[in-house]
Amino acid sequence: MGIPRTHQLADLKCHPTCQPSNVPTSQRSNAIPEPPPASDAFSNFSHPAATNRTDPVPMRIGHLDFDDRPLFLAPMEDVSDPPFRILCKRYGADMMYTEFISSAGLLREQAHEHQKLEIFDKERPIGIQVWGGGIDEVKNATPMVDAAGPDVIDINFGCPVRKIVQKDGGAGVLRNLDKMKRIVAAVMEEATRPVTVKMRLGWDDDSIYAVEVARMLEEMGVAALSVHARTREQQYKGDARWDWLRRIKEAGVRDMPVIGNGDAHDPAAIEAMFEETGVDAVMLGRGALGNPWIFERAKAYLETGTLPPPPSWEERVQVVAEHLSMKCEWLGERTGVLEMRKNYSSYFKGFRNASTLRHELMQPETKAGVLEVMLNFKPDAPDIQVPSAKLPEQTADPDAVETTKPDVPEALPTPGGDGATKEVGTKKAELPASMAS
Repeated sequence: MGIPRTHQLADLKCHPTCQPSNVPTSQRSNAIPEPPPASDAFSNFSHPAATNRTDPVPMRIGHLDFDDRPLFLAPMEDVSDPPFRILCKRYGADMMYTEFISSAGLLREQAHEHQKLEIFDKERPIGIQVWGGGIDEVKNATPMVDAAGPDVIDINFGCPVRKIVQKDGGAGVLRNLDKMKRIVAAVMEEATRPVTVKMRLGWDDDSIYAVEVARMLEEMGVAALSVHARTREQQYKGDARWDWLRRIKEAGVRDMPVIGNGDAHDPAAIEAMFEETGVDAVMLGRGALGNPWIFERAKAYLETGTLPPPPSWEERVQVVAEHLSMKCEWLGERTGVLEMRKNYSSYFKGFRNASTLRHELMQPETKAGVLEVMLNFKPDAPDIQVPSAKLPEQTADPDAVETTKPDVPEALPTPGGDGATKEVGTKKAELPASMAS
């Protein structure tokens, strides 16, 4: 049975693993070094004339065409997995990205990293995001990413978390723009698909080269650029600096699409980002957590200026139940139940007695136990039919990486194609009717 299309907002942290530390850098023995003087990596690139686009035009990334003002789901560690992506796609996400994947982990055959390569046809268009601290490391991992069949390959130069930066990955590359240029060139050399980049404005306020970097990336042939409008030093503190997004659009690029990210947590903010910055698309992170409806609600708001009503309690429980069921199928019941616990706070935020419900949802160790808590929490809740929420079947692959996670499907899914099914030899992987609509 299909799930009703519903609506609501939420607001939590993006990249749960990328949280700022409260310990001053100066007090750490392994403090991250200050960035060097500005690199001349982009010194040989010309300055394009500013482009003023007054009429809406379709945005194109490689072979992909999008309608005016598309909305993307950001790559978020431990969040942007297939169960959540499938929900966001149903509710209107125009493009999505996987969790970021360690190139070193792929080369070391780490099961957890290889599992992140798994994508399904109903998620398309989708990008796989990779990060790495070494040029050769990222280059050598690119064929593995390419073979997984994404629509684009995205390079992460934005994650501010310390353990990533210390490996000279993520936002750490912003300290060495020549290295950034070489990583991008290496990935483009190996990839058979469009390459995109996600970055921050710069390392700190003294090294914001976003306009120049955007210009450099466009002339290198990068298909699109996503910009989180904060520096690495800001982490997730303070306001996102949308004025820099406007500068990138007006002075940095001519034709390369620019995707804005940062503080676009609700439909009004999404509209404001489009209007104030001129970006071609908006990427949602924190605003989508526990809130797959935001894409549908925001599109309705952009179209009509009126915000649709929020979902009812019953509609919300239906979606949480499906999310839980897919998590359990994806990871095995025990791991799925445990992993799902981090989502309840955002799903039920704003409801009366939500804290009591969250506490009760943390107790069961089985899917049936969690569903019983939700269905019984509100005395006047109707009888809700819990969907089976089956993920697409996976085709056996004798070379699939062995996983250490309990009950994780052993086989990799079949990439490629546009429909709900795809022929693979004599076996067909098919989406259930409830997820094929």
